[in-house]
Parts: sequence; structure tokens; C-alpha cells
Amino acid sequence: MSAELGLKRWRAVVDAGSSSEALADIVHQDAVFHSPIVHTPQQGRSIVVAYLSAAGQTLGNASFEYVRELVDGDNAMLEFITDMDGVHVNGIDLIRFDTDGSIVDFKVMVRPMKAVNKVWEMMAAQLERMKALQVRDDEIGTLSQAGRR
Repeated sequence: MSAELGLKRWRAVVDAGSSSEALADIVHQDAVFHSPIVHTPQQGRSIVVAYLSAAGQTLGNASFEYVRELVDGDNAMLEFITDMDGVHVNGIDLIRFDTDGSIVDFKVMVRPMKAVNKVWEMMAAQLERMKALQVRDDEIGTLSQAGRR
């Protein structure tokens, strides 16, 4: 079953801190991410990795725990709980894997409303930080290339 292989890979990445590099190794290039906040599905490895990495940095704190797992063929549902700035968050990750165990579809649902608001606040801040770091890295790369000429 691809979900069993995929979940093994997913758990290893989560346990190691959800780095962008590790996530990119388990996310299919045409993967789709469905956010509990953003209405439009986000498509493509780079954007899916960005969202999952940001989620790992915000939701994946010391209190994060998967409390229930359902697996059916290529699909898995993982229920999680965590606390974010004193707000209890309960949610699920619905994940579909391809035959190689790569993530092809990832949907997150969060409750209650107070938790949705907290996730939105913290994810937006984390994505902005990541965007600023990417701009800085791009500028450093440009300067480095200019220095080699």
C-alpha cells in the first residue's frame, strides 16, 4: 500500500523537523495543497513544500501529537492536536500518496474557529519570514555570481 510507505516517509520527515529539503523528497512535483485558510488549492512541489514547511515550524511545536490514524489504499487521515500560544488546535491531515509513496494531495482541516484564526496568524507570519529569507538568499546568490565575473 502506498499510504503505508508514504506515512513512514512522512513521519520520518516530521520527526526530523520538516525541513524544506526533506519535504521536497517526499512531495510529488504536481502535488496539491488544500489549506484551511486559503480558498484556492495550491499546486506544485515548491508551493506545497513552502506550506508544509511553514506548518512544521508553527504547528509542529513540543505539544504536537498525532492522536488517530486511518489508512485506506492510497489515502491516510491523521488527526492531530497541538497548542499554539495557549490556543488548543485540533485538526486532520488528509493525505493521498502515489504508488511510490510520494504525496500527491494534502488537505488540512482545523477546528475550532479560535484555532483557525491562530493558525492563520502564525502561518502568515512564518510564510512572510520564509519569503524574506528567500529574497535575501536570492540577493546573496546574485551578489555572489556578480563577484565571480
